[in-house]
Amino acid sequence: MTDSKKIKSRKDLNTVRQAGLKKIYPEKRKLSVSMATCGLATGAAKVFESLAGQIKRNNLDIVLSSSGCLGYCQVEPVVSIFTPDMPKIVCSQLTPDKVDDFMRSLTHSGDVTPWALCRMDEEEFIFDGSRRKFTRNGKKGYGDTIPLYHDVPFFSKQMKIVLRNCGFIDSDDIDEYIARFGYFSLFKVLTSMSSEEVIGEIKASGLRGRGGAGFPTGLKWEFCRNAQGDKKYVICNADEGDPGAYMDRSVIEGDPHSVIEGMLIGAYAIGAQEGIVYVRAEYPLAIEKLKRAIGQAEAYGFLGRNIFNTGFDFTIRIVEGAGAFVCGEETSLIASIEGRPSEPRPRPPFPAQCGLWGCPTNINNVETWANIPVIIARGAEWYAGIGTEKSKGTKVFSLVGAVNNTGLVEVPMGTRLREIVFDMGGGIQDGMRLKAIQTGGPSGGCIPAALADMPVDYEKLAEVGSIMGSGGMVVMDETNCMVDIAKFFTSFTRDESCGKCTSCRDGLDMAYTLLDSMTKGQSSPSDLELLEELSLAIKDASQCGLGTTAPNPILSTLRFFKDDYLAHIVDRKCPAKVCTALIEYRIDPDKCTGCMVCARSCTQAAISGEKNGPHTINPELCIKCGVCLEKCKFKAVVVE
Repeated sequence: MTDSKKIKSRKDLNTVRQAGLKKIYPEKRKLSVSMATCGLATGAAKVFESLAGQIKRNNLDIVLSSSGCLGYCQVEPVVSIFTPDMPKIVCSQLTPDKVDDFMRSLTHSGDVTPWALCRMDEEEFIFDGSRRKFTRNGKKGYGDTIPLYHDVPFFSKQMKIVLRNCGFIDSDDIDEYIARFGYFSLFKVLTSMSSEEVIGEIKASGLRGRGGAGFPTGLKWEFCRNAQGDKKYVICNADEGDPGAYMDRSVIEGDPHSVIEGMLIGAYAIGAQEGIVYVRAEYPLAIEKLKRAIGQAEAYGFLGRNIFNTGFDFTIRIVEGAGAFVCGEETSLIASIEGRPSEPRPRPPFPAQCGLWGCPTNINNVETWANIPVIIARGAEWYAGIGTEKSKGTKVFSLVGAVNNTGLVEVPMGTRLREIVFDMGGGIQDGMRLKAIQTGGPSGGCIPAALADMPVDYEKLAEVGSIMGSGGMVVMDETNCMVDIAKFFTSFTRDESCGKCTSCRDGLDMAYTLLDSMTKGQSSPSDLELLEELSLAIKDASQCGLGTTAPNPILSTLRFFKDDYLAHIVDRKCPAKVCTALIEYRIDPDKCTGCMVCARSCTQAAISGEKNGPHTINPELCIKCGVCLEKCKFKAVVVE
């Protein structure tokens, strides 16, 4: 785009917005396939190709587009149908083999009920609270048997601020972002607000960093703005390292411009002219989307020199991280960008005073930046009215584990765990009982089912020995062994430790050894006391956030699930039947039909027996892999 076509005024923004609205809501039917990583993993690309082939072969006047993830990952692939003057229909689990029947029904009768997840009679534009209503053009019965979007339990209690555009726009098209008031907040800030006013608005909103510690965002910006330095930086931490967490990835894949606009506003507030997005190299699609978005923002003049003719200059570049968990910590991340070993350094000085290349630096994560444009548009008072007294706004969680509905949920702070797991998550798989909910990733704690009614905010989680973290939420049922869980997370943090602190390096290694002995039935009761003392020492003596929070899984399971530990140590049993050294596999001869499926599946040749006769397992050869238990249709394999 030439300089003459760059956006320089609100009028220019409105012109592009109208063009973007016509792309989102064209004057013809439009199909949009969710093409984020979760959708692609379930075959969305093949669905897209099949739909494209149908449209081309039959010369159909249909627009085919793509979008990010709508959040309901459990029901991917997802295809949304927009028809002028009709409700919008969202279809789920639309695999390639269903496309022919789906398209036949869509083009002939228009009835896609067999594939429908929900219908939308309206869409909300969170920036101004307005709603775009989809009229029915006289067809009152169209889609009436399909549940409304907000009547689907997974969506019913969500409030989408960060995820406002994910699944609703084509993330590759900047015009569609502008159509939903994208970059209007940037224009407002640059043309009518001082940096002090911007920081004041963010402080008044109560927004806290969504990357883990929950430090007040506006206060952090103020520190950096007041710091002395000829050059300042803003950094987006997209180094999402928690197992099971993928909030940042989904936001970048579905709405990268929200992050860019947030960084622009933050840069103006603190006086920075250069920004960096530090993103995991394991996120190739997110990186591709981000690169494209940066190029589009540069073309429209939102990045570069003299943005909106205000004299404000700002650029963004991407740095790909090598996947070290410790780089989630600010000073380690800075060291990585500078090409040094990813090790934390003592604070103070904090990055706001002395950060990247010794310059004042402000670091926030993806979710924090994505909140900023909405706060500017709706105002601090509106945002502060959401959530709890000390934890304002919403939080995005990746809901995974032993839950029926996995995916991303964005809920107001203070929403109860039970609402997330049982209402949105649909309860526990296979009719099992809830045992624990782990929040905060490897550095978080395990919350027992008895506390499922607790509200989720920074303070309440800290009270029970957990943390908010970046937003991972792993649901566990009665088949999970809490000693084994503590061992797993300790193994992870031990391996990811930079090794700089003796307390973290050697302490976590010793803690893992103790836990490993417990899972093998080789411990004594005194080891419990030693494990707790060691965990507290690691917590107190470590230098960075990884070390100080790494013992949380141990301390929380010792606090709430001590019976699991005692069973392993005193009874030499694993109640969950997980720890292989404490269990045995056998075949119940009364239930065994001699089908030989288990014998054929056993890689160790540990199962013997004649066809149509009862089989047996040789304990000397059995490695307790569980394949026989999984394959047996007659429930003849017993774990003891």
